[in-house]
Amino acid sequence: MNFHFDLIEDKVEFFEAIDLKTLEQKINKQIEINKAIMLAVHHISHQMHLDEKGRLFYSAVVHFKAK
Repeated sequence: MNFHFDLIEDKVEFFEAIDLKTLEQKINKQIEINKAIMLAVHHISHQMHLDEKGRLFYSAVVHFKAK
């Protein structure tokens, strides 16, 4: 039986939340998970939107790269 392992070199994840604190918690949780597979944050981009009822909505894209 042969095993072949491919390392993940790049990974992009998307997050959304209704407040910044929740968005930050989601991102931090995923950062810790990705550390286990040797990925570190390369770039983060975030935006704030208003929905049709005028409520704020936050989103972020996090690019992870192999260490």
